[in-house]
Amino acid sequence: MNLLTLLEFILFFGVMLFVHEFGHYLVAKLFKIRVEEFGFGFPPRLVKLFKIGETDFTLNLIPFGAFVRLSGENDPSVPGGFGSANPLARIAVLLGGPVMNLLLGVVLFSVMFTQTGMPDTRKVMIASVAEGSPAAQAGMAVGDLIIRVNQTPVTSMEQLIATVQENKGKEVTITLLRGDQEISVQAVPRVQPPPGEGALGISMTNPITSVSWFETVPVSFRATFEQARMILEMPGRLIRGEVSGEQARVVGPVGIYSMFSQAREMDEENAASTDPFERTLTLRLMTVITIALGLTNLFPIPALDGGRILFILPEVITRRRIPPQYENLVHLIGFVALILLMFYITAQDILNPIQLP
Repeated sequence: MNLLTLLEFILFFGVMLFVHEFGHYLVAKLFKIRVEEFGFGFPPRLVKLFKIGETDFTLNLIPFGAFVRLSGENDPSVPGGFGSANPLARIAVLLGGPVMNLLLGVVLFSVMFTQTGMPDTRKVMIASVAEGSPAAQAGMAVGDLIIRVNQTPVTSMEQLIATVQENKGKEVTITLLRGDQEISVQAVPRVQPPPGEGALGISMTNPITSVSWFETVPVSFRATFEQARMILEMPGRLIRGEVSGEQARVVGPVGIYSMFSQAREMDEENAASTDPFERTLTLRLMTVITIALGLTNLFPIPALDGGRILFILPEVITRRRIPPQYENLVHLIGFVALILLMFYITAQDILNPIQLP
């Protein structure tokens, strides 16, 4: 076990959990719900660091993440506490943690895109040229940017495909950018190309360009949404046999550390690579885990944020609260079940270590 990698993992995992709890804290303060303690790490307490308002900020022994202790969390009789707040405020507080994890995913995607660059969808680059195709006969080469067909500027892959389709069987003039030089070639798109090839006989991609952090934000939100969608679709894909049980397997902290350690090793091995995507595996893994944590906490499972929200929703509609003693009992049972499940998952992580593809 590499000590430095272990310390990096503890820091990453701690930050991920800290951000989650900080989301609960911020929203609770926004709705004027008393927060008795914000703990760095988990108890037992080592020392009280400082106090802001009614909130004690403490340092605790177990160096993973943080926790928030809300006043009257399970007791609606406590004035100014979580339990006595209106249902929409309680739902907002519970959503604060998962939402902060998803926002952290957006930030991590943005950091990654500033390192790797992003595809410029306004430009089309040749990724491969089929032997004997019209493109090969015209002298088109991998890496060329296609900037015009006849006098029509190329603004996307879809637009290029449509333009080529309109000119099947006709000679067209294609203007390429090769390095800093513009060159023009003539080609006749095939009416009936061989199976697996297009009319010109090329495959296309978008060139990667450097971007500022600000430019990455919209794409990062979309990437976070797509990652969340993939996680939600995983059970269905598993049932349909599109992914294996190993690929869809649930992992705990031991399994996450194993993947983190493998990703760090791969990044170190690829440190000299000219492809930035080969040097950011750890960052990509951190992003996926952060989004998964936020999303998992929204599942309607007792003891998780989503499970607690599920108990509040009837109150929003009927104005009648589920008796706290029943809710607390269900969450206690759910918590015990989650602990037992975590022991099982940890045993699987140890006995059958996960391997990154």
